[in-house]
Amino acid sequence: MLRLVRDEPVALEERPEDEADYLDEMEVEELQEDVADRHAAQDPADPARQDPTAELPDGAVEDDSDSASPENGDLAATSLGILEALLLSTHHPLTAGRLAELLDLASTKPVRRGIKDLNKQYETAGRTFRIEQVAGGFQILTLPEFGEHLKKLHQKEADARLTKAALETLAIIAYKQPILRADVEAIRGVACGETIRSLMEKRLVKIAGRAEEPGRPILYGTTKRFLELFGLNTLRDLPQPDALKPLEQLQG
Repeated sequence: MLRLVRDEPVALEERPEDEADYLDEMEVEELQEDVADRHAAQDPADPARQDPTAELPDGAVEDDSDSASPENGDLAATSLGILEALLLSTHHPLTAGRLAELLDLASTKPVRRGIKDLNKQYETAGRTFRIEQVAGGFQILTLPEFGEHLKKLHQKEADARLTKAALETLAIIAYKQPILRADVEAIRGVACGETIRSLMEKRLVKIAGRAEEPGRPILYGTTKRFLELFGLNTLRDLPQPDALKPLEQLQG
């Protein structure tokens, strides 16, 4: 400890009370100045030798202000890879909220931005797939121009999955839902009970409620699985009759 040297020492008990307090304050100030001088002599770039109570400068927070920050809507290259791996590893669409949860993000904005960045990379590299929005989520799908080639690969599986009668019934329910079984049968001209039951077992058709008429018959509608299977985001994405007329003319 530093001590104050005076020409004429005075006993502490003989000092006036206010003078003793004044000397104590001077000693404290000298100590503080000495500590400040020592810190100034040290290398300011060495964090281990800085005052531990001092606040770190803004630059010490790594990658919080650059373009890789999730708050700015971008994902780092590592996170983009994880996002791609998550989408590749599932057979079902993942919502933006679920992806943000898996990536430990506070919002879905970086996820949506990351999907756009990945699609740009796929387009630049000439890849055969894109990340598409399906059934309220995101899924990696092949481009439509490769459909004919993939159809040859999966035709047998598709034929075993849905018969022509099942496809017709499913199409009627998709466009007319919610719809009664009697109305489906009136359109097709045949009984559809077994076909509807088969579609329900495949989780493509569900009970959508009951009609407000005598007997409260069951109403049928399509499921989220239906949207996934046919690559639709919502029912509004179903082909409209006007768009189907040119196809019918070509087939005719």
